[in-house]
Amino acid sequence: MLSNQITEQVRDIPLLPLRGLLVFPYMVIHLDVGREKSINAIEEAMITDKELFLATQKEAQTDDPGEQDIYEIGTIAEIKQVLKMPGGTMRVLVEGLRRAKIETYLENDFLFRVRVREIWEDPVQKNSEIEALTRTLIYQFEQYVRMSKKIPPETVVSVVSITEPGRLADVIGSHLSLRIHEKQAILEAINVKRRLELLCELLGKEMEVLELERKINIRVRKAMEKTQKEYYLREQMKAIQKELGDKDDRAGEVEELREKIAQINLPQEVEEKALKEVERLEKMPPMVAEAVVVRNYLDWILSLPWSHETKDRLDLSVAEKILNEDHYGLEKPKERILEYLAIRKLAKKMKGPILCFVGPPGVGKTSLGKSVARALNRKFVRISLGGIRDEAEIRGHRRTYVGSMPGRILQGMKQAGSKNPVFLLDEIDKMTSDFRGDPSSALLEVLDPEQNYMFSDHYVEVPFDLSKVMFITTANSAHNIPKPLLDRMEVINLSGYTEEEKVHIALDFLFPKQLKEHGLRPQNLSISEGAVRRIIREYTREAGVRNLEREIATICRKTAREVVKDRNKSVKVGKNNLATFLGPPRYRYGTAEKESQVGLSTGLAWTESGGDILSVEVALMQGKGRLILTGQLGDVMKESAQAGLSYIRSRQDYLSIEPDAHEKIDIHLHVPEGAIPKDGPSAGITIATALASAFANRPVRNDVAMTGEITLRGRVLPVGGIKEKVLAAHRAGIKTVILPSENQKDLEEVPQNVKRKIEFVLVDHMDQVLEHAFVKENHANQNSGS
Repeated sequence: MLSNQITEQVRDIPLLPLRGLLVFPYMVIHLDVGREKSINAIEEAMITDKELFLATQKEAQTDDPGEQDIYEIGTIAEIKQVLKMPGGTMRVLVEGLRRAKIETYLENDFLFRVRVREIWEDPVQKNSEIEALTRTLIYQFEQYVRMSKKIPPETVVSVVSITEPGRLADVIGSHLSLRIHEKQAILEAINVKRRLELLCELLGKEMEVLELERKINIRVRKAMEKTQKEYYLREQMKAIQKELGDKDDRAGEVEELREKIAQINLPQEVEEKALKEVERLEKMPPMVAEAVVVRNYLDWILSLPWSHETKDRLDLSVAEKILNEDHYGLEKPKERILEYLAIRKLAKKMKGPILCFVGPPGVGKTSLGKSVARALNRKFVRISLGGIRDEAEIRGHRRTYVGSMPGRILQGMKQAGSKNPVFLLDEIDKMTSDFRGDPSSALLEVLDPEQNYMFSDHYVEVPFDLSKVMFITTANSAHNIPKPLLDRMEVINLSGYTEEEKVHIALDFLFPKQLKEHGLRPQNLSISEGAVRRIIREYTREAGVRNLEREIATICRKTAREVVKDRNKSVKVGKNNLATFLGPPRYRYGTAEKESQVGLSTGLAWTESGGDILSVEVALMQGKGRLILTGQLGDVMKESAQAGLSYIRSRQDYLSIEPDAHEKIDIHLHVPEGAIPKDGPSAGITIATALASAFANRPVRNDVAMTGEITLRGRVLPVGGIKEKVLAAHRAGIKTVILPSENQKDLEEVPQNVKRKIEFVLVDHMDQVLEHAFVKENHANQNSGS
């Protein structure tokens, strides 16, 4: 196969570095020249043979290129025309002649002068391969011109007429929109065959890009046409609706929102925010996701009760009647509600109170909140805080989150529909915290009267006034409520119901309610007071009345089954036939001991289900002075036993105990019902009395019960739960109760009918306890004689 013949010749010539441009042989082009060295090179060429060497810079940004910044292979060109332009620049018309390669740089100060080796191409002898490449190149170029539309069609005619393959490649290369380094590769391809192959490859790539551009343009044009069509149709619809006097959906929605905002009397700050959001909505395209978020936000703003409030019922007698209808007892909370009403009647403007009902389960904390709302003629809202561990549950989520909404507080206010409801926060002691925040800290703002008039929810972003809300919180224990939160609330303790109160509640409230729920009539079922008392004592053990209601419901279910068989059936439940309905008793009912015994004293204990009596037994055995404590006693109770024993040893003479008795015997102290954990200091005097009785061999009166903490010096300190303990003593048939003197104030809470049946002995010292607890000597002798 023959290839092109190449003749080379060396000569010195001025160099003109080109920026962002490359000149091929046979290419005619205008150049704008402004750099001093370049102008000097043109002037030098014009003096000699009007020829200069054109080589392209590797980086167009370089203002003062060096030898390494310029490509070695370039084009020798002839200057056809020079025009001097304003500002000292020149416009030069040049024509490329042939390729050349820089051998060396001769001058670089005044102008670039280089020694180049000229590359002369002799005509190429064609063969089948060259012919095929040439035809392929011409076909691809025609396709390229048709697709790009940047090259005039006349150019194709002139290019096709070129018969020499090398010149054809250079002319086509000059017309292509290629990057500089790609054009330089074509220029450096001295071999014609290689040049043709390279051009075919580059043209193939360019056509692929052009095809992609064409497809993208078609897609964009279609989308634009669709958008323009929709816009045009919408504009037509608007014009038609305007003529008919109708409004389009978006304009109608926006106007409706503005009317609502004007009607509901929003605070100024809230109104400004709402109108700003309406403006945003108006400018948004209808199907944008953000439009849904703005709509939801405006719906929330418009649905909150910013100014609407209900009128309080300020008639104290009616309110008191409603409270008594719904609940028996619970005097303290009822009294506090009536006090609030009295102040509201006198002072028209006052902040809502923040109450905290603390008490055991089933005593009516939640239902009391409903009664308060009914008595005040206010809306009632309840939210349960049990298990809440996220701060956003209280304050809401920011609108940036998907599916965000206000917190539970504002959701409750929307539900209430007024700005002054009774708001019950149930189980406030059951909240927890984790990495998402502490909800109890978020409640600090809600439950602080000095702050809640400006409550800030993350979603709403504008302050909401909670100062007129009456907040009521409920808890089973105040210990689990964080101290800063507890400090903001007025705590009202609801102690467990007494047996008398439970009897009244069962007969007056629970029994009629269960009859109605089970579809029974009063003539179908009756229950005696004695049966109710037995249910309370032997079938339930609780401070409230939930289990009592369940047992009554059990009796109603069994009766309903009998009534279905016989419509005229009448069932009477008494304490003797109670077991046929409820089965055998589940709990042992605490009663006083039948006789006075040595080493056995009766104490009074407080539990979550109310009060109970507690026996303390002491046995003395031969041993080495060890103290054995059993009955699952807690640390505080064990320490009380130690303190009681130390006191007894310090009073050996007074109790007529042998001086070395404690060294010869072991002391075993046991509190019965060993499966039940027991703790607390209130059994101190009971333990000391049992120990003194065992050491002194004197029996303790079986009709005496006691409670109080003991010190090493024998002082008796006050304890809690006096009301429940006294009621337990009354139930057990105790005649005398020994209490610390400082607990005298607590006796005011004890019902009068109980006080009349029990003798109360108030003591300051353990000696007084023993004086009243021990059986008198002559009485003991009479018992032993008989």
